[in-house]
Parts: sequence; structure tokens; C-alpha cells
Amino acid sequence: MRVMLVVGARPNFIKVAPLMEEFKRNPKIEPILVHTGQHYDFELSKSFFDDLEIPEPKINLEVGSHPYKEQISRIMQRFELVVLKEKPELIIVFGDVNSTLGCSVVASKLGIKIAHVEAGLRSFNWTMPEEINRVVTDRFSDILFTTEKSGNENLIRECTDKSNIYFVGNIMIDALVNNLEKIKKNKVLEEFGLKSKEYCVVTLHRPENVDNKEKLCKLLGMLEGIQSEINILFPMHPRTAKRIKEFKLTDRIQEMKNLKVKEPISYPRFVKAVMDSKFVMTDSGGIQEESTFLGVPCLTLREETERPSTVEIGTNSVIGTDKNKVMKEFEKIMKGTYKKGGVPELWDGRTSQRILKIIVESLE
Repeated sequence: MRVMLVVGARPNFIKVAPLMEEFKRNPKIEPILVHTGQHYDFELSKSFFDDLEIPEPKINLEVGSHPYKEQISRIMQRFELVVLKEKPELIIVFGDVNSTLGCSVVASKLGIKIAHVEAGLRSFNWTMPEEINRVVTDRFSDILFTTEKSGNENLIRECTDKSNIYFVGNIMIDALVNNLEKIKKNKVLEEFGLKSKEYCVVTLHRPENVDNKEKLCKLLGMLEGIQSEINILFPMHPRTAKRIKEFKLTDRIQEMKNLKVKEPISYPRFVKAVMDSKFVMTDSGGIQEESTFLGVPCLTLREETERPSTVEIGTNSVIGTDKNKVMKEFEKIMKGTYKKGGVPELWDGRTSQRILKIIVESLE
């Protein structure tokens, strides 16, 4: 059984790692790993393959960074040629990045079965490119693997056949569990001069937060207030770094004495930094999940989340970019009165095993 797995960006690399490990144990499946090249920066791409011990992709489409429509167009053109040559029986796509959408469209046009890992998540914010990507991918998919109950509910509301929906849990947690010992041994705190629970981690990369100068200045204002009370580790995404330079905000960043700005850091180092932090501030989806599993408070700098279980069950709070709301939650964290949270159902490190079992049964 020839199964093609498609990755293109950081979250995909984390999700594919445990599944590739499971495939190694099953002689019935011949996995074909395809990297679209959507993320080409070393720290955002190759280092994840090394750290997560993912086999070298059989095929790299080398698409690179381009505007949204052009990037998807290039992915589709190059991926179609690969699919026609390799003739897989099933194509597995992950998450909600441009590679996910482009490759699912191609597979659907060619009449090849599609499995979507992390199906059914909805922010209900149509200004997010990711929302369009995930909704369209779900419409094309034959097998839909969900991470939380809200995913099932959303798909059923959209008239998806219930027999195609499988609640399997969160595969990102598999990667975290599988690498936990390596993560714990990491020396990232010593490297950056940080002490456990005496700093917070910040990540910003979404266009709605960093592409608008007024919004970005507002966020920097929050960081100015917080760094006056606690150290901040800020692994800066290339997109954010570009905007800070473009908007001439470099001096403002440098004036924050307790803000430690770093290049993007590898997966084990980043998770270790989150694990030992006092709290996290982010606009990322995956970090909401990782922090919930690790029991670390997370303040999400967006108006909504497609991962409601991290709020309802976990340690996440969606607070937008209102400074008063941010500082209110910050004070709770510092006083020890912030909610404790728990771990959602089936976030147990065995999601990849459940996925493999379903895939084998579907192809027999």
C-alpha cells in the first residue's frame, strides 16, 4: 500500500514524525514522504527533520516562499506530476497550511483518497487563510481524523458523513511524548541565561498581528509592560522580524532590557523553553495545545481559537490584543490565581497508533 504523506511547514513536521515512526513497524504500508518546501528556513524546516528523526523526504517540491495564491499554484503544479508518477493509494495531509489545501485539491481531482489529520477545527474567522484551507480540505477528504470533540461537531454540522469521521486525539502530543526525555535534557535555559518559572515565552507571526504597524506597536506596548516585571524569551519568526525592520521598530525592541529576542529555535529547545516558563503569550495554534498538555498558562493574542478544548479544559485563555485584558490575566498568573486546567481526551501519545489502524483497515 503506497501512502503519500505531505508536509510543508513546522506544524506538519511535528505531526508527521510519530506517524512515520508507526509506519516503520507495519510492512503493509510503503510511506512516501513529500516536502513541498513551503518553509525553507533551516530552523523552520531541516532542523525539525533532524530533531524529530524524520526520514529524509523522498521528494522535495522546493516551492519556497511566495504570495498565497502563487505558492498554492506552484504546489499544485508540482505535486500533480509527483502523484501521477508515484501513484499512491492514499494521500495524507496535515493541519491547515497552504500545502494542505493545494495537495488535497490535486488528490481530489485525480480521484485519490485523502486523509486529513487534524480535521474539523474551526475559528469561524474567514479572514484567516488557515480557515479557508482547513474547511476546503475537509470537504475533499475521505477520512477525517479529529483532535477534539468540537472537530466532530463542526464536521457533522457541515453535513459530513459520520462514518468518515474518526476522533483519534492529538498527534502533536504524540511527538511531544515521544521526545520528552530529549526535551528535558535540553540546555536552552542555560544557553539564554534564564531560570525556570522566571520568564515567559512569546511568539507572534500571524499577518493580522504583525502586518499592521498600529497593531504591532500595540503588542510591543504590552511586551514593554510585561518585561518590566519578568524576562521575556521571544524567538522571532522571520515574518515578524521583517515587519519590525520595515516599520522601523528595531530601536523600540532594543530598548526593552528584559526582552531576549532570538532566531527561531529548534523543536526540543522550544518545547523545553515552554515547559519551564511561567506562561506563554502566542498567536499560534499548536502552542496552545502544547502548553495545555504541559500545564503551562497560555494567553492567546487573538479574538478566537479553533482549539476550544484548550480553553474549556486546558490552560489557554483567548484575550485578543487588549492591553487591559492581557495585564489582568498576567496579574493572575503572577499571583498564582490563574486557572490550573487539564488535558483533553485522547491527548495521550497514542494518536498515531489509532490513525495507522484506521488507515490499514480503510485500504484493505
